[in-house]
Amino acid sequence: MVYCIGHNIISPLGEDTQSNVKAVQSGHSGLKIYTDRFADVEPFCASLFATPQQFVPLCTRCAETAIRQSGIQGDSNDVIFILSTTKGDNLDLLTPALSIARHFGNPNSPIVVSNACTSGVCAQITAKRLLEAGLYKHAVVIGCDIQTRFIVSGFQAFKALSPEPCLPFSPERKGLNLGEAAATIVYTAEPHEGWRLEAGSIHNDANHLSAPSRTGEGAFRCLQDVTEGIQPHSISLLGVHGTATSYNDAMETVALERAGLQNVPISALKPFYGHTMGAAGVLETIIGMQLVQKGTFIKMLSGFGGVNAAIQLRCE
Repeated sequence: MVYCIGHNIISPLGEDTQSNVKAVQSGHSGLKIYTDRFADVEPFCASLFATPQQFVPLCTRCAETAIRQSGIQGDSNDVIFILSTTKGDNLDLLTPALSIARHFGNPNSPIVVSNACTSGVCAQITAKRLLEAGLYKHAVVIGCDIQTRFIVSGFQAFKALSPEPCLPFSPERKGLNLGEAAATIVYTAEPHEGWRLEAGSIHNDANHLSAPSRTGEGAFRCLQDVTEGIQPHSISLLGVHGTATSYNDAMETVALERAGLQNVPISALKPFYGHTMGAAGVLETIIGMQLVQKGTFIKMLSGFGGVNAAIQLRCE
């Protein structure tokens, strides 16, 4: 078994997990309109830090709290650092991962997971596999992305951005909002009370570079894998991707119905945080665990290139 023993979130909604949970519970959103954040970029709606952040310091600051909470030693050979990000530090992925690991004195080569929007869930699955294989005792999974002119203008070119706060699964939805955050989960192979990572699945529907399968094939197979042996009524919460783009929301709806999960309570956190990309899977998993506290929790994500991933966590 793989257990969660520490976590932390730093976002525009708060500097730790509890302040973020409180903000979500109170209905507070970080989304607002930016007119001059980046040069030559049209106004856009997003959740951004008031002061632009540097990638590595943001990651280390977030991880420090989670590591301290977990009680592990970051400089131990038994600890592996896993960085989930889509753009890293100005498109450099490995250098910041090395800097983060060395900041804690960790001697192991860190692992970078960059698999589009599924990165945060894939990174947790990677941690689970490494710990269950006995290669390490603890894994520090850090998800982070910071918005840049390159990213925002790219999504604008796709015509994927909503000019106002997003509305996942609504007939009135107009697209997604971007966001930035850092989130950290510490997992251990040592027995521990609380949440444990029960199952994980990754599938690619091989449909299109930037469009999901209309039948939700990849997402359906992930859900089928992580819910094997459990009844839908026993699932306390299912965290969807919920980007508020027409095709992704439609695909997720189909996948949920095909998996028989259409009546399971769902959470869609993009209206609070925007799409935090590499941080999304980690951040949204932490919020889900905190909102449920006990029971079975499913987190699913999908992304460019037809990638899909899902995990099941349980706390008794």
